[in-house]
Amino acid sequence: MIDDEAKRHQIEVPQWTEEQLMRRRQRNKAIAWVLAGLVTLFFVVTIVKLGGNVANRPF
Repeated sequence: MIDDEAKRHQIEVPQWTEEQLMRRRQRNKAIAWVLAGLVTLFFVVTIVKLGGNVANRPF
């Protein structure tokens, strides 16, 4: 009975094919590019909104 319970709770390790690994890498690169683009967009929008007033503010 204990042996059956132990087998029931075991998790099988997935065996990835080369195609699956390649697609996962491509997906990760795409997500990284989108994230980098958003960071750049937010930075540019922040700089444009602040404009030249960044140097004129009190410390």
